[in-house]
Amino acid sequence: MYDKEGVAGTEVIEIDGANVSGELTLGWNNRRLKLTESFTIGAGGIPSQLHIEGISPFGAPVNETFSLTDGVASWSGTDEHGNAKTSEPQFYLPKNSTLAVKAQLVKALLADADNTINLLPQGQAQLYRLDTVTLNQDAQQQTIHLYGVSGLELTPEMGWFDEQGNLFASDEGGWMAILRKGWDKSHLENLKARQIKAADDHLQKLAANHTHKSEKPILISNVDLVDVEAGALLDKRHVLIEGGKIARISTAPIGIAGATRIDGRGMTLIPGLWDMHGHLSPSDGALNMAAGVINVRDIGNAHENIMRVTELFESDKVIGGEVFRAGFMDRESENAMRMGKTATSLEHAKEIVDWYAERGYQQIKTYSSMEPEWIAPLAEHIHSKGLRLSGHIPAFMTAEQAVDAGFDEIQHINMLFLNFMGSLDTRKKLRFTEIGEHAHELDLDSKKVAAFLDKLARKGIVVDTTTTVFSSMLLRQPGKLDPEYAGIADHLPVNVRRKFIGADLDVKPEHRHDYDLSAEALLNMVRKLHEHKVPMVAGTDGLPGFTLLRELELYAKAGIPNADVLRTATVVPARIVGALNRSGTIDVGKDADLVLLDGNPLEDISALRRTALVIEGQNLYRPDQLYRALGIKPFHESIPFKLNGSATVAAN
Repeated sequence: MYDKEGVAGTEVIEIDGANVSGELTLGWNNRRLKLTESFTIGAGGIPSQLHIEGISPFGAPVNETFSLTDGVASWSGTDEHGNAKTSEPQFYLPKNSTLAVKAQLVKALLADADNTINLLPQGQAQLYRLDTVTLNQDAQQQTIHLYGVSGLELTPEMGWFDEQGNLFASDEGGWMAILRKGWDKSHLENLKARQIKAADDHLQKLAANHTHKSEKPILISNVDLVDVEAGALLDKRHVLIEGGKIARISTAPIGIAGATRIDGRGMTLIPGLWDMHGHLSPSDGALNMAAGVINVRDIGNAHENIMRVTELFESDKVIGGEVFRAGFMDRESENAMRMGKTATSLEHAKEIVDWYAERGYQQIKTYSSMEPEWIAPLAEHIHSKGLRLSGHIPAFMTAEQAVDAGFDEIQHINMLFLNFMGSLDTRKKLRFTEIGEHAHELDLDSKKVAAFLDKLARKGIVVDTTTTVFSSMLLRQPGKLDPEYAGIADHLPVNVRRKFIGADLDVKPEHRHDYDLSAEALLNMVRKLHEHKVPMVAGTDGLPGFTLLRELELYAKAGIPNADVLRTATVVPARIVGALNRSGTIDVGKDADLVLLDGNPLEDISALRRTALVIEGQNLYRPDQLYRALGIKPFHESIPFKLNGSATVAAN
């Protein structure tokens, strides 16, 4: 397994007749995944017994077993247990699956007459052949097939498999790729291009089926409109959109022939939302759009991938809004996050800045391994190029020191607490565990905290808290549903929902109460940021769309007024990225990035979950259609509209 700069891990699989064993090791940044597995293959290529144990990326223990005896399937693990009588082939999908298990699923699907198998605990998998290629290397020749498997994720999982169904390679253009040992890495370029095309074809079909493009002006009548700058609701407005721009806002009805007409009576219109902490893939656009998230700042990605995402979204070939890019940089170390560029010296870091600046990036995001002594001269160089500097606070440096050295923005709320915890090696899991064990001990009413927050406000330092991600990390427990996703879990496909059960960190019983108290401290810090007038932007670093809405709910739960909460995902992000002249508010002349809600978010922030229609320029999207296409149960039925003044587009 390769990251963008070298080998990141391996899985060694041994097959002895019906018995399969393997060991998976993978490392990136401070994450270390290690799993050992064994399973016995029964009838139809379906495992009759299985055992997986090891350590998850953040340190939580893994121990799963499965057996099928006399028609009774039983499974037990750290997070799940159950049993079921089965008279037909059913494949148990471990919660912590491995490459060997996924390959065995492909073998079982290939052996099935219609390439479809029911899954345990629930669900169904179906296999599709998408492409075939024959590779040659020295005296070796290998024919491999690109298969897509639906039923595991929101979009099909893809990979290259040999004639026997063994995994050979996989690369969708992100930061990780897989290739069978003994084959030259150069083969990945061709395989990646073909796999990307197949993945994009799927998303382009989704866009073709669910993008309603208006060739005529769009007229929204009798809608209540949120003025996010004033924090006020303007009732019974009429909004005209022409050429993707807001052409007119009126208190009187607007007469125009042949328009796409939307009756907004009883609905609330807000500006399209922003996610200021994304790590985008092409498939994220549909999830974001369904949630009313139109603009995204990508805060770190492989250059090739984010440029591809940007082109796909801009071309309307794939659903997605405007992308604003931050260049990612870390310093060479064993804990480096090799997702963007890795610097070996200060001069090399400056060259990386130049590289990003020449390619239109707006800011640089640094990571935990950066040398503290580099930050001040690097910040000066970044600012000389007209870029902003943000990121994780480097190990052995405090947030205040980073701000004094030139940081314009801080990613993640844990960095604010770590500012008061001394010199820590935050390249490692300490940046999570120290927060869990000790964040609640910090007196947020103390003079030292007030002085620090006042400095952030005075300097205009932006904080991108990603509170949901850290609250989730602290609160998750073995066998229990993540409370931060409890509101959406039952809407998700079963095998996606399973990912939100169980712990990330290995929290010892004696620290459980500390972690609960520290999760409360996160919200208290959010409230303090607002009280001290520190600029905040809403970001996710999690499941697209849904996490942004939960982030805003947490801000409201922390005590921030709803109007100010909305600003963190509309006007403030637009101002920070320099797009306020065309986005962030509902005003004449601005881009028509708009969301219709059933409810008023100024009174009830959860109204943001009830998206009734999303408008991106001349494109209209029905969230219920998008969710159903992704296998998600909709949260609200979308409202009908008359496209181009003729046929009404309503429920399926």
